[in-house]
Amino acid sequence: MEDGKFIFAASGEFHPFSYMDGNQMSGFDIDVGNAISDKMGLEPVQKKYKFAGIVEGVKAGKFDAAIASHTINEERKKHVLFSQPYYYSGPQIFTRPGADIHSADDLKNKEIAVSKGSSYADIAKEHSGQEPKYYDSDVVALEALANGKHDAVVTDFATGAEAMKKKLKIEAQERLGQSEQAIAVSKDNKELIKEINDAIDALKKDGTLRQISEKYFDEDITVKQD
Repeated sequence: MEDGKFIFAASGEFHPFSYMDGNQMSGFDIDVGNAISDKMGLEPVQKKYKFAGIVEGVKAGKFDAAIASHTINEERKKHVLFSQPYYYSGPQIFTRPGADIHSADDLKNKEIAVSKGSSYADIAKEHSGQEPKYYDSDVVALEALANGKHDAVVTDFATGAEAMKKKLKIEAQERLGQSEQAIAVSKDNKELIKEINDAIDALKKDGTLRQISEKYFDEDITVKQD
């Protein structure tokens, strides 16, 4: 870590979690990163990085942490340390209006698009029986879907809901479970992950985390749903 700074990475391509706003990134993840920096008494420094390379960037020490909506899974845990979850999400199927896909069973032999590096690729592969089509971001995949490309997209439910709010011509179908999203740091950074967990606890206790969530989603996604 640079003295007095907390350098964190996000893709800037995952609206409303991180997106470009002029020369800076904004969004839920960015606000969380800024709030954690504040609790740790450090200056936040954001780094825009392609999502597929962020975990490797953390391992290589290019930044202190990834605050980029990474789902906790066993494969990633081999490479990085995760904080406690800072929000709860889950994959959902999105299609064009009028499609004959409504549930996971309908995905067999269908072309499904996902973001490069996304944990949802395995879900897409499991249900379709074939390799998914990869895009640089979930938003680009959804836009391509609306324009007639591929049969469906599997992405975070909040990202799809945001796209529909912006009048993208897609429809939400079945949700495929719940996931835990967390901050990632390098394996040798145990002290930092403890400080981040303490900051998340403080942000939950004082209501800041809930307020950030409600700002972007009109609901609290920082607590586990039943």
